[in-house]
Amino acid sequence: MSLLGLLDRALIGRAESSALEFEDAAGRITTYTFGDLEGRSNALAQQLIARGVGRGNRLAFYLTNQPFIIELWLACIKLGVIVVPINVLYREREIAHIVHDAAPRAVISDAAHASLLPTAVVWWDVAELMRDAAGAATGRTPALCAMGLDAETPMALVYTSGTTGASKGAVLTHGNFAANGLALVHAWDITHADRYLAVLPLFHVHGLGNGVHAWLLSGCHMKLVERFEHDKAASWFASYRPTLFFGVPTMYVRLLEQPVSVARTIGESMRLFVSGSAPLPAPVLTAFAERFGHVILERYGMTETLMNVSNPYRGERRPGTVGLPLGLTAVRIVDDALQDVPDGTSGELLVRGPNVCRGYWNRPDADAAAFVHGWFRTGDVGVRSADGYITLEGRRSDLIISGGFNIYPREIEELLAELPGIAEAAVVGVPDAVRGEVPVAYVVCGDDVQLEVIAGEVRRQLASFKVPRGFVRVDALPRTALGKVQRHLLPPWRPH
Repeated sequence: MSLLGLLDRALIGRAESSALEFEDAAGRITTYTFGDLEGRSNALAQQLIARGVGRGNRLAFYLTNQPFIIELWLACIKLGVIVVPINVLYREREIAHIVHDAAPRAVISDAAHASLLPTAVVWWDVAELMRDAAGAATGRTPALCAMGLDAETPMALVYTSGTTGASKGAVLTHGNFAANGLALVHAWDITHADRYLAVLPLFHVHGLGNGVHAWLLSGCHMKLVERFEHDKAASWFASYRPTLFFGVPTMYVRLLEQPVSVARTIGESMRLFVSGSAPLPAPVLTAFAERFGHVILERYGMTETLMNVSNPYRGERRPGTVGLPLGLTAVRIVDDALQDVPDGTSGELLVRGPNVCRGYWNRPDADAAAFVHGWFRTGDVGVRSADGYITLEGRRSDLIISGGFNIYPREIEELLAELPGIAEAAVVGVPDAVRGEVPVAYVVCGDDVQLEVIAGEVRRQLASFKVPRGFVRVDALPRTALGKVQRHLLPPWRPH
């Protein structure tokens, strides 16, 4: 059965059921049935056809959370179009790389964000596209039945920070999303009776690959908001009374600021809290259980593989671990020679399963490095206990994960090296109580270089989460005899 066939259990089978309520930043609420989403996505697909978009074309979006993204996703599933999500926090430099690499037919955005798009790119205004689609037929024609599409058909091109240069596009297929969604619905007992509060950005696979597909495959109800705002969270929980919530560790840290009475009330209607995209500190899990009455379920995934490992819904959710391999995924832990290591021994995690991407977009070199005899090298280091629980210990690369977002130091270092007066730069991650890690930059420059000016220039060119929280002036970077920077020998950074 195709991905669309699985989603039709909700889109057609539950057409009259309430499916979605969307609350915008101003507090306005719009509601939809599954039948509404089916019809609106069909109309949008007809408009995309009229604009010359067809199977295999790439189509990017650069938007904050809104129902249109879901309609676009469904329309592209039906047409065999490859979706390219772009992080709304990205700025010109980052967007230009993705647009140049993916070569989308167009980027769908709005007036507030379009000024950041490269001048040569074709962009379509989301409001205009919606108006044009409003006049199209809402029925599903043969052209919208995903005929000829199967598990191997590319569905999305999602860019992820790499370890050897600029970000790479992971090619995720219809089968990847189907397998991932089915595994999560089964593992976490998600049914049509659930109510899912969706606060994660839909440009990220956590919100789009996990949240949206768990919702559609189960036929449950979803409340979507533009973004997570901790000062509104209590009212969302109180008015919507969700049973299901997916978040990143930073969100759980902020939820712990709620008064004990509010936390307890929130916990009374909830069934499951899930955390991912960055390590969840064990003290946060313990404190959350005490205040909300729920043990957060931590899991582990990647852009390239979607979900791999999860603590059990029924059974011990062990603090500090990411749990056990999901039902459709195999996991090995290997040494530098790619030989399996005994339980209790650290090594790199390799994964294999229908959730793993088919490779990187136009990057055979990256494919060769990442795939070994059918196994995907995650670059993550971990250890498995005798009873199978996996604990992550770090990364083989220098990747920084801050608030659930990946930050690749080399990207920031290259920008810093371009700025006047800076001879060299090194960026490292330092622990942070709220975001898990934050980047700090060490720069080799003279006293005449104003670090505040440097910070402002980085802030102008990169997404806010990539801007170093500190800039440290040093005389030289510590290096090995072969010239490799020894990051662990950099002086400690202390926030002022």
